Amino acid sequence: MPVMTGSRFFAEAMRGYGVTHVFYVPAILPDAMAAMDDTGVTRVLTHGETAAGYMADGYARASGKPGVCMAQAVGSANLAAGLRDAYLASSPVIAISGGPHPDSRYKHLYQVVEDFPMFGPITKFNARVDHPRRLPDLLRQAFRTATSGAPGPVHLEIPGRHGEAVVQEPLDFELLFEEGFSRYPAYRPEADSGAVADAARLLLEAKRPVIVAGGGVAASRAWAEVVELAEKISVPVATSLSGKGTIPDNHPLSVGVIGAYSRACANRAVANADLVFFIGCHTGGHTTADWKIPRPATTVIHLDIDPAEIGRNYPSKVGLCGDAKATLRRLIAAVGTTAGEKGWLSQIREMVGEWRSEAHPLMNSDATPIRPERLCREISDILPPGGVVVSDTGHSAIWSSTMIDFNKPGQRYITCAGTLGWAFPASIGAKCALPEKPVLCFTGDGGFYYCISELETAARMGINVVVVVNNNRSLQQVKNVVDASYGGNPEAKGRGMWVFQETNFAKIAENMGCLGLRVEQPGDLRSALRQALEANRPVVVDVVTDIEAFPQPPWC
Repeated sequence: MPVMTGSRFFAEAMRGYGVTHVFYVPAILPDAMAAMDDTGVTRVLTHGETAAGYMADGYARASGKPGVCMAQAVGSANLAAGLRDAYLASSPVIAISGGPHPDSRYKHLYQVVEDFPMFGPITKFNARVDHPRRLPDLLRQAFRTATSGAPGPVHLEIPGRHGEAVVQEPLDFELLFEEGFSRYPAYRPEADSGAVADAARLLLEAKRPVIVAGGGVAASRAWAEVVELAEKISVPVATSLSGKGTIPDNHPLSVGVIGAYSRACANRAVANADLVFFIGCHTGGHTTADWKIPRPATTVIHLDIDPAEIGRNYPSKVGLCGDAKATLRRLIAAVGTTAGEKGWLSQIREMVGEWRSEAHPLMNSDATPIRPERLCREISDILPPGGVVVSDTGHSAIWSSTMIDFNKPGQRYITCAGTLGWAFPASIGAKCALPEKPVLCFTGDGGFYYCISELETAARMGINVVVVVNNNRSLQQVKNVVDASYGGNPEAKGRGMWVFQETNFAKIAENMGCLGLRVEQPGDLRSALRQALEANRPVVVDVVTDIEAFPQPPWC
């Protein structure tokens, strides 16, 4: 076995697992970072540990490979915060941090507290590397855990403020890296054949079946299998927020996103179904509008790689424990010949048509300030094949998931699992993973403020992401909550609790080395978006939108 320092081993491990980027705040493993000079790994220096975690998350979701983020001990709590969204979204992120050396614990070492427990609730595996000889096996365990089963974040704490305690001493290190865990899903288990047969029978017998595709479909890369099954047995397809993009929005079987951030037609379809087939979906409160949709007593089939999710919120008539792609291939074979069109598809198309008729005037509005629906329609029209939209939570998620259509080959939607401000750093990570693809971040001014400093990161590193800011100078989503606290009076002092001063983000972008474009007229949207996508540099498109424009509440 070759003799090398732990730092050199760590750099070789990143190369061995095919890691192309690490996102970090210095100084963590500085010798390992220096050793990466000849490994082909790009080091992305960020302005905050939380943003580094978001970037690694975006990289993981876009690439199908684990993302890596790193921080010294004093930044560990911020790094833990950056894993929250990855945990909620089942995204494989490997976090490395410094921590107290055993010899210094309980002595009030400068800047050091016990951050290690913070990682417990938001990781699949949280471990200390207490000795240099444990670095190889614990790194292997980290990659295995992050990519196996339902993917998720892991954390390794290396003693020393900079992680120096286990990486400087030369030792015999075996360069053993398990290539199968350099991507996810590392394993593709298939559901029991009897359960597959039962699921096929129920799908064929149902009069009003609906498929609900969740984020597990994207994790498994099972988009084509979902559409093939739906077409073969004529079943409409709804999606969770993280499942958007599974089926083209203009497909005759597509009904849209369900739940709290939904198209009304999608919620209506699932509410009227006599069978719902959840695929890779947690069936959480957000997706089901607080478990109102589907209705009680609806027959449920649930396919998930994690057995703990099957039946968690809805008793399953049939549970399919397995990888979505592998199990759907077996299910497609099990349903046999192509089934005839089910009668209720005419009802589905009527629901979808009604929703589109209601949305059409707003999506084509020439009003100023600009309507967000018009902004989304312009993105739909101009986003090229292979384009990726990375969305923030809140109203950004509502507008983008309901109003942006994905109808061109290879287009994808990657969305925040609930942490406002995530989208911009995550889009940087996604662009690192997909350098040849157009990556567009959709956020509001409230979300953009969180990590606006990372504009400098994008400019310095040449990460050519396009950021579209729905700038209504507010945290508009809390308006109704605040108004209620002031007796429903929108003119009361409560406006100071959600309205900002007007800011020109295009000028800020220019000052930080990016291209800035400000749009105040709807007729200028198309040319600005086209210029941004063709600029070959980081761009902020600052769109001045109507502070009084609110999404429709979900139907449930």
